[in-house]
Amino acid sequence: MIELPYVLRHENICRLEGNRLLIGDRRVFPFEKRFEVCANVQEVARSLQAMVTQGGGPLEVALQTMILVTNQMQQGLLGHGFETLTDAAKLLIAARPTNTTMHRALSHLLAAVQPKQADLEELASALKQEVSSMLDGYDQLYHQMGRLGSSLIADRSVILTTCFAEHTFLLSLAYAKESGKEVRVLANETRPYLQGSRLTAVSLEEMDIEVNVITDGMGATFMEAGKVDAYMTAVDLLCMDGTVVNKVGTLANAIAARYASVPYYAFSISPDPSKQGRADVTMEMRPPQEVKRCMGSATTLDSIKALYPAFDSIPAQLVTALVTPKGILKPEEIQRNFS
Repeated sequence: MIELPYVLRHENICRLEGNRLLIGDRRVFPFEKRFEVCANVQEVARSLQAMVTQGGGPLEVALQTMILVTNQMQQGLLGHGFETLTDAAKLLIAARPTNTTMHRALSHLLAAVQPKQADLEELASALKQEVSSMLDGYDQLYHQMGRLGSSLIADRSVILTTCFAEHTFLLSLAYAKESGKEVRVLANETRPYLQGSRLTAVSLEEMDIEVNVITDGMGATFMEAGKVDAYMTAVDLLCMDGTVVNKVGTLANAIAARYASVPYYAFSISPDPSKQGRADVTMEMRPPQEVKRCMGSATTLDSIKALYPAFDSIPAQLVTALVTPKGILKPEEIQRNFS
């Protein structure tokens, strides 16, 4: 039986305890298994901005936060109007503007429960039921895409990845291993938060999949030397024209992969229908001081300036194929399959 590693289990991504939401603090994992405790939506939004959780984490956090808000509405701690929910959603969305999967999930949730807004008890019940249904649906998609992804992995493959590609990538490796394939992963550190070395590598070790940590600039060297069979990443945002938006550093490896004739496969649950291409995407710029520190230690002088674009835009022509719930698609097939 395939089991998810610690950081991807629902209760460790986030969980409700009374009038608080506990968010697994990925900034300190694996050295600490700590939870950020949030008592309201404002504190949750600040935690998302502070990168307490990243990647797919904000999606689940946002959905659970909406339950927290309805609970507080029932207790008279917040206003009873539907606008209280919509205001909460807006605050969460603004916390990570490039994460449009979270935006679309919250929009879907609000649309699903809006007919119940006249009765607070019905609204709260409908919202909790819808959140549960959505999370179950995502779990099914993760395994479905994991099986598809495993078909792209040959026996004795070496896979390069960037950042923490979460459920779909890890499940692809797990299903490949289950079928008898040997696989090894090169995980780049992913500065400045080191998601690759702290989350990806640790999760793979937990799953008994061989992994080597490399620095962010080493991927091209291994690809050019013929020591990488495929490059695989998550997708933070997929445009309708096949443009991929993912953690900064993804573009450099995608360019190197094309040069070295290494296929690049990206995992996406769905494109954002409001984003036709790169020009429609709000690219998040993180505070520059984050680049000047790593795991709490300064990496340069305070007087030195820095820049931190959080995401890369990867042109469709650099993407070999996208693993989606509708199959393994070429970038030019996204529009037709998701319209």
